[in-house]
Amino acid sequence: MSKLLLDRRSERQVIDRLLEGVRRQESRALVIRGEAGVGKTALLDAVLDRASGARVVRAAGIQSEMELAFAALHQVCASMLDRLTRLPGPQQEALRTAFGLGAGSPPDRFLVGLAVLGLFAEEAHERPLVCVLDDAQWLDRASAQVLAFVARRLQAEPVAMIFAVRDPAIAGQDPEVPELDGLTELSLGGLPEDDARTLFGAAYHGPVDAPVLDRFLAEAHGNPLALLELPRGLPLGELAGGFGVGRDARLPRRIEESFRRQIAPLPTDTQRLLLVAAAEPVGDPALIWRAADRLGVRVETAVRPAEAAGLLEFGSGVRFRHPLVRSAIYRAATPDERREAHDVLAHVTDPNIDPDRRAWHRAQAAAAVDEDIAADLECCADRAQARGGFAAAAAFLERATELTPHPARRAERALAAAHARHQSGSAEAAQRLLAVAEAGPLDELRRAQVDLLHAEIAFTRKRGGDTPALLLKAAAQLEQLDLPLARETYLDAMTAAWFAADLADGANLGDVAEAVRSGPPPLPPLTAADLLLDGLAVRFTDGYPAGAPLLKQALLAFRGLDAAPREELRRLWFATTASLDLWDEDAGNRLSSRFLELARSSGALAILPTALTARIVMLLAAGELGAAAALFQEFEAVTEATGIQRPPYAGLWLAAWQGQEAKVGELIETTLDNAERRREGIGVIAAGWARALLYNSVGRNEEALAAAQAPADSPHDLGILTWMLLVELVTAAARSGRGDVAIRAFDRLRQMTQASGTEWALGLEARCRAMLSDGPAADADYREAIERLGRTGIRGELARAHLHYGEWLRRANRRVDAREQLRVALEMFSAMGMEAFADGAARELAAAGEVVHKHSVETPGDLTAQESQIVRLVRERLSNAEIAARLFISPRTVEWHLSRIFAKLQITSRRQLRA
Repeated sequence: MSKLLLDRRSERQVIDRLLEGVRRQESRALVIRGEAGVGKTALLDAVLDRASGARVVRAAGIQSEMELAFAALHQVCASMLDRLTRLPGPQQEALRTAFGLGAGSPPDRFLVGLAVLGLFAEEAHERPLVCVLDDAQWLDRASAQVLAFVARRLQAEPVAMIFAVRDPAIAGQDPEVPELDGLTELSLGGLPEDDARTLFGAAYHGPVDAPVLDRFLAEAHGNPLALLELPRGLPLGELAGGFGVGRDARLPRRIEESFRRQIAPLPTDTQRLLLVAAAEPVGDPALIWRAADRLGVRVETAVRPAEAAGLLEFGSGVRFRHPLVRSAIYRAATPDERREAHDVLAHVTDPNIDPDRRAWHRAQAAAAVDEDIAADLECCADRAQARGGFAAAAAFLERATELTPHPARRAERALAAAHARHQSGSAEAAQRLLAVAEAGPLDELRRAQVDLLHAEIAFTRKRGGDTPALLLKAAAQLEQLDLPLARETYLDAMTAAWFAADLADGANLGDVAEAVRSGPPPLPPLTAADLLLDGLAVRFTDGYPAGAPLLKQALLAFRGLDAAPREELRRLWFATTASLDLWDEDAGNRLSSRFLELARSSGALAILPTALTARIVMLLAAGELGAAAALFQEFEAVTEATGIQRPPYAGLWLAAWQGQEAKVGELIETTLDNAERRREGIGVIAAGWARALLYNSVGRNEEALAAAQAPADSPHDLGILTWMLLVELVTAAARSGRGDVAIRAFDRLRQMTQASGTEWALGLEARCRAMLSDGPAADADYREAIERLGRTGIRGELARAHLHYGEWLRRANRRVDAREQLRVALEMFSAMGMEAFADGAARELAAAGEVVHKHSVETPGDLTAQESQIVRLVRERLSNAEIAARLFISPRTVEWHLSRIFAKLQITSRRQLRA
């Protein structure tokens, strides 16, 4: 392979630049792609040769370990675990649990990612770290996700991550690695013809028919491994005589065939030893030695021909010359021979040290159904899931299903395997396993659980469409079988119906609420979630005034929980939404803060975008646009890091409050596309409110009226969004001279505000009533609105009350009073960063006769968005480690950003930054 590297000048230059960057304390990530045998491993060897002064860690994906969660990650991190205690406690626990070093709750995969990111940063503190990962197409899914997460989050650490992955478009049978998409790539092609001829000549010294050689070189496409390996084992006549090379198989299979020809002449004991080594993924010589002894094979004698043929090295670890050697050996064996190899490996694997691999070998050795092995696999699935490896759990449960002799038990295990596949994100595999479960005899409970899983799979794909109806059907089936699960499912159905809104097919929010009310009452003791579900059911059947008292009880129950248990986490979203629906500022702040804190602390990153959105909405209501913007940055970081796509409602509403018309238009387009694709009608309504708010802020009253009226007239009451739209509709209609529309909207709004009774609700009611009044009544209503809203933290709506009052006073020719109100509005809008509203207040103030100097909306200077976010977190007195965990970066990157921030602001300490 040395010749290969001599001719990889451009590729070596890429590697050299990467290593130079790391030596300059910069982070790098690179994916090397190419077909099997094209020289990826040789290029990685060149990295090792050139990485002087760096700490090098090398690992490889192993095909037979793809179902063992975190197997490859353990290879990478094993030598660094002495630094584990330097990480924050939750990250330590997550990594220990993932590696089976301790018991604990299943760790979130991306909390493990944060731990590995911190571990890499610690390892690179003294000297650069170069992490080389070969055969990345065979990484287990959990490791691939974590390692790709780390590669994307590296910023200021002297760490390089290099992945070599077989191109699936060429390899055909190899899995893709979507986790690596977007990283910098280096495509490795075949050698030029002259170099290919030279390499072939180095491997084959016999006579070759010229046309045959031309055809051979054309078919090899410059693939170095093909050029080196295909000639080996061929009789001289095949190349000299011009026959035996006209096969149509894909190149990797042809390379495997060349390895098989080299294996065929070896002694029988050598072939049996090679098969055991191919079936044993760890490469543990002692284990293979024990297995060979059990087979009656003398390792010392059997290994020599294999080593002489250059097929493998048998030292401190057993390593094949190329992964295709292992594959060729395993595929060449008969099914009986493979079963024998797995059976002997199962016997010599310690059930206490490595029970999972032992169970897997037993399963691969089974020639028929076997309940004992199936039960063993089921136990392994439990352990795999405890480590957070849902894909591994699914693999064990699938094999357990295949080996289960009893149809009813097989159906149960297929259902469990489907659940695990769904958790691991494999919806199609889950559906296939559900078909197996449905084919078996199922009792009523299991059949209802099958329907529920069908609905849950639909909910992950889209929240709207027929998803509410599917969840409603599943909940109804579960009522007499498992009432607590039925009520959980009803709440999920209500969530789906809320998101589906007008795009629901078969069941809407009212239908779900009616079903809850007609169903059996909850079992005592009542939980906060029980109270919430019952309150929502009344709210969306009998109306807001009837449901408000029950929802207030539910909110008290949620607020009374000192620390919401993990099972309540998913309910906090609807609880927070209910608090906003009731205009309960205190409950909204408490619940949204706790929701976000719990999502962060538990590492529940799948829920974190939802928790961030809930908190952002509360911050926007309070006029804390800067804090909301920082959280939206975190929202984007989470969705980018996890791949969890969520509609950008929070970003859309933030842009609307900021008055960023172009940004609002862009996000509305994204939101509407998303709504159509996922059948989420709530997206259409959210977009309508954002348009209405934006147009009201810039005085485009007719457009604001059109934007608010259609979604406000929706036949479905959608809680908080309903009253938000009604407020904008009253404002736009009153300003447009459409008193009839404004009065109808106000009457609907007043029913809700009176039932709520909070200062926030009554303040908005008074402001809207003032816009429909005149004379002393209007004056009194505006003053009431300012007084009531002034007793809340809802600063944006308070500033709007000052603005509208000032506008009314100017039209009433009370210019001195008008200027007083408009000055307050301008100062508040400017301080909050509400630029369009501030411009409107400035125009009104100038029209009232005051010289207005150019106002400036508060901005963070020349700091970047992430630097501004770090400043805010420092002001919250978070440590570098805590900031790193929050922003999905390493503490070293935080330190690097702080040095830049200090330089820009011309300060020298965190204390000055807080000031």
